[in-house]
Amino acid sequence: MLELRSISKRFPGVIALEDVSLSFEPGRIHAVVGENGAGKSTLIKVVTGILQPDAGQVLFEGERLVFRDYRDSLARGIDVVNQEIQVVPESTVAENIMLDKLVSRGRTGIIDWRAVNRVARTYLDMVGLAAPAETVVKTLGAAQKQLVQIAKALAAEAQVLLLDEPTSSLTEHEAANLFDILRGLRDKGKTIIFVSHKVEEVFDLCDTVSVLRDGRLVGTRPISGLTPDGLVRMMIGREVAGAPLGRLEVEPGHEMLRAEHVLRRGKVDDVSFSLFRGEILGFYGLVGAGRTELARCLVGEDAIDSGSVYVRGERAQIRSVSDGLERYRLGYVTENRKEEGLLLAEPVRTNVTITIWSKLARWLTRAISRPRELAVTNGMIRSLDIRTTGPEQRTEDLSGGNQQKVSLSKWLAAECDILIIDEPTVGVDVGAKEQIHRIIWDLAKTGGKAIVLISSDLPEVVRLSSRILVFRDRRVVGEVRDVGDGARSYAQVSSAVGRYLH
Repeated sequence: MLELRSISKRFPGVIALEDVSLSFEPGRIHAVVGENGAGKSTLIKVVTGILQPDAGQVLFEGERLVFRDYRDSLARGIDVVNQEIQVVPESTVAENIMLDKLVSRGRTGIIDWRAVNRVARTYLDMVGLAAPAETVVKTLGAAQKQLVQIAKALAAEAQVLLLDEPTSSLTEHEAANLFDILRGLRDKGKTIIFVSHKVEEVFDLCDTVSVLRDGRLVGTRPISGLTPDGLVRMMIGREVAGAPLGRLEVEPGHEMLRAEHVLRRGKVDDVSFSLFRGEILGFYGLVGAGRTELARCLVGEDAIDSGSVYVRGERAQIRSVSDGLERYRLGYVTENRKEEGLLLAEPVRTNVTITIWSKLARWLTRAISRPRELAVTNGMIRSLDIRTTGPEQRTEDLSGGNQQKVSLSKWLAAECDILIIDEPTVGVDVGAKEQIHRIIWDLAKTGGKAIVLISSDLPEVVRLSSRILVFRDRRVVGEVRDVGDGARSYAQVSSAVGRYLH
């Protein structure tokens, strides 16, 4: 048994954990849930030795643990899959998985790379990642990197496995495969601690759930004695709507974006579609199906080999993300906000206004006008309800949901007419997810924006979209219409999507 006794941890001005006591038993999957800032990540870091508690004890099998760092945790058989992607980008998939267990030839010390790749392939097959073991990790997408992290943790064969939002970038199919693996580990007597914002996952997978709020333990309950609504109330202390948002007034005569036979070899295969004013067009499919790859072609991040892109009826030549913004008022909220979407070490002010610096510059000196910069930032903080101490707070100190709002705000500040939003609620809690959903909806409903929504969360796609394009094998294999008008239930839409995927 892993036991936490009266754990407290404080940071300047913040109580991250206060007098938290929990027990995690072998052969059980124990969920730890709560809103962003509730203390979940701090708890994981205390368990794995990354942070030292200010008070309290961590015990494992009755023995007090005092870890100096994460390596001590690994040595005792306690491992973690972090929400933030932590891989060696220049190394291969196999090297990342087998980093601490490279196979050598006898006593020579020479690495047997064929054996390393073969063993790594075993764990790649377990998580359902088809990429060759020799693939360099930096060429993979965020979801594929997440699968590499999970494969590495499985290869460690730890007695205690902590997973922090492991499905944040995975589709339902990939998440279901992971859950089968975790159930198998549970049946072998492993202790599994599962952190997730997705209430449905907790009920599908876990035996027990503990709820944190503002660094304090609200309670621990068996899943069998809870309802989803009851768990949400424990987490946030209030009700969350979650109901359909209504019908969008799409203007089919006002085409904003069109792709014709777009091809990028190995990434996108002959994709065509149109996007209209006031529409939210959902892109859904398995990881690697071509959704994000197509988005990168549309915004000029990757070049297309053939085909055409049209903006407002005119053929567009988009050479970069900044080119798409300046010439076509096209914005791109990337799925990987921490690595690509935000300057984490910079203040909120910088991230909100970075897309409009040229507009904020003084005519004579070209220096950015600080009053105008602050006015824009404060306006976005108010309109998007960004929970921050102010414009000067470092972006990395915000919760995941508020970071996502900042990532979205820079494109709104630039007054983009067309937005491509990739995985808008990855790693955010249920309260922030509801807020982000309403922001996206209002942008289309009242702002007339044309939005492409890419998400691995099918309920999210169904809730927000007017239409859904289903991707498989790098192409569009089907279209589901009349999604958001209330005429079809979630089950009906989900079934229609599923027919295209299988």
